Amino acid sequence: MNTPAPVTGPATMAPPPDTQDQPKFAGRRAALLISTLLLGVLSFQLNASMVTPALPQIAASFGLSPDSAAPVQSMFFLAGAIAGPVIGRWSDFIGRRAALLLVLGIMGAGTLLCIAAPTLPLLTAGRFLQGVSSAVFALAYIVLSENLQARVFGTSVGIIAAINGGVGGLDGYVGGLMAETLGFRSIFVVVLVLTAIAAGCIVKTVPKGRPQGVRGAMDWWGAGSLSVFLVFVTYFVSGGSAAGWTAPSTLALLAGTVASFAAFWMIEKKRSHPLIATRHLRSRQVWPVIATTVLGLAGIFAVINFTVVLLSQDTVHGFGLSASVSALLFLTPAALIGVFAAPLAGWLADRRGWIKTLRAGTGLSLASAIAAASFSDNQVAVMIAVASLGIFYNGFFLTAINGLSVLLSPKEAPAALPGINGASFGIGASLGVVIVAPFAAQATSAGYATALWISVAITALAFIVSLFVAAPKGEKL
Repeated sequence: MNTPAPVTGPATMAPPPDTQDQPKFAGRRAALLISTLLLGVLSFQLNASMVTPALPQIAASFGLSPDSAAPVQSMFFLAGAIAGPVIGRWSDFIGRRAALLLVLGIMGAGTLLCIAAPTLPLLTAGRFLQGVSSAVFALAYIVLSENLQARVFGTSVGIIAAINGGVGGLDGYVGGLMAETLGFRSIFVVVLVLTAIAAGCIVKTVPKGRPQGVRGAMDWWGAGSLSVFLVFVTYFVSGGSAAGWTAPSTLALLAGTVASFAAFWMIEKKRSHPLIATRHLRSRQVWPVIATTVLGLAGIFAVINFTVVLLSQDTVHGFGLSASVSALLFLTPAALIGVFAAPLAGWLADRRGWIKTLRAGTGLSLASAIAAASFSDNQVAVMIAVASLGIFYNGFFLTAINGLSVLLSPKEAPAALPGINGASFGIGASLGVVIVAPFAAQATSAGYATALWISVAITALAFIVSLFVAAPKGEKL
């Protein structure tokens, strides 16, 4: 229980309690904290994955074509990209529990809007509000770091990271089944109930107070300029794929991306308490982590969630599987394996080193991608290669990069790097898909192979950049 400092005079206010002054959780308390945060990230993840198969029904319910529902997802993920860095850093000043309750409250409001929305634009607005809950991942990792003993931090990060790819591949199937039998709004009812339970558990288990050592106030100018940059870069990536990389609209978005990043950089140089100092952005503690995340997601996400999906369902030059069988053979195994591999990866990272775990995960993911590209005409070989990514990518890579984003974040801004790194996930995934899409869309054996080899090249760059990531304090390479 937090005890406020004594008031020394009528004009003196007691400072907020520091979360790092609390004793570290162990045993039952640690298990309850991990379970609570797991409920929080599940409320976001199910909101992302269960809605995807329901998109055609959502469009049809409003009398529109299937492609009209695309903003339902794109706005959800755009809000997540913005909210992660902003609310993550704000939590340094208002406290982790307050930030968690804030994002779940916004998501609850958005969910109610989705349940009652009479038009698609209002439903899309609700999805944007729901997407803010993406910040719960970064917040969860920080809460674990600040409240758990070091020997269990890695395993707990792995448990949270295991949910990053979905619930063993079953959530999408259940979402589709609910949409078909109960209507798509039933998905939002389930999400709302889960959100309310998660919020109640957070009130009971997550400590109050702001972190120790954080000074100053929230840098809203930096937050605003970074948000503008993230909007521009997101639309540049998606616009380049749709309109072409040399189209006037794409070039305009590129110019906006460059200008907004320059503005963010100049603002941060002048702030006394920036969102994240430019000297940190230039350091090996920060930029290699962000670059490894973007390149790792761009390389491997495109393999699992795009190229192999098209290849497996192609009846002429692919394996000729139905959508459901394709998901069962290629998506579900990697997701299920990742659920068990991620906690193991965290356990190993605590004992063998986070840098070693990251490089092993990135290098072995690269080997798996090479195997998939080399034997792209062999269904069994591709199945084995993608399943192995459940260990090395879903397990080792995602756990290590998330853990390092917490351990390497600047002391004066402990939530800055986890928040920015969280936004990098969506950017990397989108970038990988748009790069390989022109080749995979050719629907030829050569096109699929080329797309996979491009993913191999991107993953190789991720491995090279991972060699520059600085080791956490006290860890030997």
